[in-house]
Formats: sequence, C-alpha cells, structure tokens
Amino acid sequence: MLIKHGMVYDCVHREPYEADLRLENGRIAEIAPDLSPKAGEEVIDVIGLRVYPGFIDAHSHLGLDNYGMGYEGRDYNEMNDIVSSQLRGIDGFNPQELGVGKALAGGVTTVGTGPGSANVLGGTFFAVKTYGHCVDDMVVRDPVAMKCAFGENPKRCYQNKSDSSRMTTASKLREMLFAAQDYLARKEAAGNDITKQPKYDMKMEALVPVLKGEIPLKAHAHRADDICTAIRIAKEFGVKMTLEHCTEGHLIPDVVAASGFPAAVGPTLTGASKIELVNKSFETPKVLSEAGVQVSIITDNSVIPQEYLPLCAGLAAKAGMDPFAALQAITINPARHLGIEDRVGSLEIGKDADVVLTKGDPLVSDSTIAAVIVNGQKVVG
Repeated sequence: MLIKHGMVYDCVHREPYEADLRLENGRIAEIAPDLSPKAGEEVIDVIGLRVYPGFIDAHSHLGLDNYGMGYEGRDYNEMNDIVSSQLRGIDGFNPQELGVGKALAGGVTTVGTGPGSANVLGGTFFAVKTYGHCVDDMVVRDPVAMKCAFGENPKRCYQNKSDSSRMTTASKLREMLFAAQDYLARKEAAGNDITKQPKYDMKMEALVPVLKGEIPLKAHAHRADDICTAIRIAKEFGVKMTLEHCTEGHLIPDVVAASGFPAAVGPTLTGASKIELVNKSFETPKVLSEAGVQVSIITDNSVIPQEYLPLCAGLAAKAGMDPFAALQAITINPARHLGIEDRVGSLEIGKDADVVLTKGDPLVSDSTIAAVIVNGQKVVG
C-alpha cells in the first residue's frame, strides 16, 4: 500500500510535513515525498488528510470489562484473593467485545490492558492490537507489567476480609516481594538440581520477572501519599515501576520527576467518585510533563470509553499542556510506557504499519477518523 500526499504527524518531529508512506509486509517501508507506485501496489491518495500513528492507551481494561454486559462481563478483578500475581490479563481478553471495535473505529490501535485495582497484586497486563479475532494473534507483548494497587480500592474490596488500612496494603505487597526474593534465591542456589529447588509456586513465578527487572510494577496510585508509598517500595526492592493514574501528581511533581518513573495520567473525564479523586485535574499532565516526567494520558476504559482517548489529550492541551506533548502522550509515550516503542507509537521506517487518517486535528472534537490501518491492512474507512 502506498499512501500519497498526506500531512504526516510522525510523533517524533514537532512539525508536520507532507510525505508519502509505503507499507509493506505489515511494516512501514518508506517515508518520503513523491514516491512512485510499484507494480500491483494499492495507492491511497489522502490529500487534505492528516496522517498519524495509531493511538495507544497505556492503561485500559478493554476486552476484560465487556461493553454492555454489566457484572456478567466483568473479567478484570478477582474478588476472592487479595494477592493474585499469578493471573494473566490475556486469559480474560475478549476480542469480540463491542468496546474493542469502538476503540478501533476511534483510531486506538494498541492498548495495555489487564486486571483492575481490587487487589494488592492483580496479575499481568499485556499489550494488544485492537484488530483481530483471537487474542493470541493480536498480542504485541505479554506481559508488559505486574499490576499492584494502593489507596481506597483494596481497602474497600477486602475491608471485611484482610485489608482495612493503607498500612496493610503496603505490608502485603512487601510480604509478597520478600517471599519472591527468597523463592528466586532458592531457585538460583539449587541450579539444575530439581531435588533442591523450591516447590513450584505460580504466584512467586509471576513475580520473578519483576525482581529481575524484566517488567515493572504497574502501580495504581491516586493520592499523593500513595504515590510516595509506591515509589518508596519500588526503591526498597530495586524494581522498576510505572505510576498509574497519578491523580495528585501535580501536587508533588518534584517527587514524581525525581523517581524517574513514568506516569500514566487519568481517567480525568469523569467526576470524583471517591475521596482520593477530589483533586483530579486536566492540568496534571501539563504540570508533570513540564517537570520532566514521561507522561501518558489514559482512559482507564471502561471508566472513559476507549475511543475518547484523543479527546482526553485534547482536553489536557486545552488546560495548558503543550499540544505536541499531548499528542505524544497518546502515541510514543504510552508505547515507551509499555516497552513496545520498537513496534508502535510513531511513524518510522521498520515499525508496524498502524496508521490513522483524520479530517482535522484529532485532539479537537469536531475532527473525524477517515480511515484506520493496522499491520498494513485498512480495517476502518
């Protein structure tokens, strides 16, 4: 496929430029002006349209919180075990969920999706394309992170079982990380001698990639003190972390920036449904970005419908965020957040041919999606 005469917003260069894109074997093969069609190549003239990489959400529950199905469709929280590190988001993903198609039609071509925040440890997130019929064929990377949660949610969900304070939440996470350290040390000491290895433990095995630095903890934290607790524990154990929601991050931008951890900010297009959200603001992405934090903007779908991701970035820009930074917050930054920037997030040679064609600025509400291309295949428009 050859896309001709587009105004390219590659999310690498601040200024757009007119160029053609050649897509071959599901990848971007060339980006240059005045490319000549090859024999048998489909040519799409997009003069007057804007060309963007597919939009990306670093924090969603798409495919696990099934659209329009109520409680029956909710497969993103395990309510019987507060520490469920062994769970895998991929096992709950439903490609036929109506919300997946809505996301695709809205130009969101990749999401990081997985367990919710009911548990101190909820299981693994994975990165997945929004086009396909079987999740195994849609995966970009699995796993990308281990979900953990601070604040009101674990307390509320387990207050009559095993958790009624923030101290308890922190202690349970520490307990699991200490146990996983011990488990890993015993495995390494035993080497190939199976008689000396510890008994197989799925919860511990799931935490080994966290301890080895292969995936980060994905820390649900709204309030400023919860953000600080998350950072404290990550530093104690020397593990990687991403800060999820980061609702009061604008109150402690220096702390967040000093941590070096990226922040996925949102969902902001909602009211304050609980006390830890009272300081929610669309200015948060601006403040954190200007402090030097790598910021992604998120919907937390289904809290905000997945297709409204560009609108959320637009509202952040309206609140003062640099528009280019806001665009990067739904493209290359979430790709980096999920560790898949080698595949998606920008229009560059060699990356997946995920392209969104728009009439007007997608960060403005009166723009429209003209077409969506995933892996070099036109799937919308």
